[in-house]
Amino acid sequence: MDEEISGLRARIAQMQPVRDVGRVTAVDGTTIWVSGLSEVASIGDRLRLYHGAHTLGGEVLRIRNDLVAMLPDEVAEGVSKGDRVAVLGPPTLAPCDSWIGRVIDAYGQPLDGAPLGPGLKRRPFRASPPPAAARRRLGPRLSTGLSVFDTLLPIAQGQRIGLFAGSGVGKSRLLAQLAQGMQADVVVLALVGERGREVLDFVTKVLGPEGMKRSIVVAATSDRSPLERRRCPLAAMTIAEHFRDQGKHVLYMADSITRFAEAHREVAIASGELPALRGHPPSVAHQIMRLAERAGCGVDGSGDITAVLSVLVAGSDMEEPIADILRGVLDGHVVLDRQIAERGRFPAIDLLRSVSRSLPEAATEPENVLIGDVRQLLGSYARSETMIRAGLYREGEDPILDQAVRAWADLDDFLAEASPAGPQRAFQRLELILRRSQSAKLRRSPAPQRGRPGLQAR
Repeated sequence: MDEEISGLRARIAQMQPVRDVGRVTAVDGTTIWVSGLSEVASIGDRLRLYHGAHTLGGEVLRIRNDLVAMLPDEVAEGVSKGDRVAVLGPPTLAPCDSWIGRVIDAYGQPLDGAPLGPGLKRRPFRASPPPAAARRRLGPRLSTGLSVFDTLLPIAQGQRIGLFAGSGVGKSRLLAQLAQGMQADVVVLALVGERGREVLDFVTKVLGPEGMKRSIVVAATSDRSPLERRRCPLAAMTIAEHFRDQGKHVLYMADSITRFAEAHREVAIASGELPALRGHPPSVAHQIMRLAERAGCGVDGSGDITAVLSVLVAGSDMEEPIADILRGVLDGHVVLDRQIAERGRFPAIDLLRSVSRSLPEAATEPENVLIGDVRQLLGSYARSETMIRAGLYREGEDPILDQAVRAWADLDDFLAEASPAGPQRAFQRLELILRRSQSAKLRRSPAPQRGRPGLQAR
């Protein structure tokens, strides 16, 4: 409460009784041209247009001769020549510890109906990442509550991973499971371009009261302007940096970077930038890389930001520009497969296409051997799956494939298991599966189930 009162006092002290004002001279599509502000406005400054009793927010997009181009937050319907436009200055955010458990918009305004006080320190939306030479190495392996991440795809403190998936394969569900189960002091979620109903469902049903006790949700729904949708993950990162600087471990989650890139495309094209990367402007790569670099390990005396960034890939195309950019700057990627989701296994992780770059350091030598054995078995099964399903497989011709067939059903179940007891117990369970598959014999089952082959171990 003291922090909120002090922040409110600081905000009152910073209020400007006099502002520079210009006039609307032209409206060109989605762009409003304003005269009289070219000497005082800067790119990115917030503007406010007054039309009678109504106001309209916006941002400085271009400065040309004596004119300033304003991109409004809403449709410019009703705007007239001569309307007044005031400069509000660069956008900032003042995060506060009391924001935990709240749902806010990209400008720090509450969306859950309760008042929200500012913190003491105002932060820019586009802060610099920690110095590269001063950052710590990845921290210890984190317990996530899911067996696959506790063992085969470990997430270390300060790591940045991407979730690559098409629509409807369980991406949001997996994000919620990580938000509930992963070790962290604070969780900050950015929901970009989601439907309004989905935001409420995610907060009340998916996260629930227990998940919200340590979470802050920043939402910019699909009906909001591209400026606000682009600012949403930046605002969430600014909040995460507030808690990181207090020495806390923050879990940052963004759903999705694809919609962030689409919002930036709308803004960039309005500013005159030409599309280049399959319709995306060249600056989209820098925007994504800069956001990703702000996460990660901190410097001595601060905490870390572990980041999980989701990417929508149309038709599982991992070579599309946004996915390709992110894969190059992250510390691992997790691919969700539609075929796995369609047969009912969630999370629908395709282990053979997923990589954690925290390995081998995040696991012991025996654990790394175990991870390698599992990947070898799953790879052997994947290469021969068509032959197995066609009934052409005969036991005894390939010892590794024999073991892969015996272990496949148990390994598939393992990839969907919860891990409430932590990584050590999960590795013990994985070791038991491999030990059983080395000595088990095969028998024919009456019929394949859940898309599995007609072979079972006994």
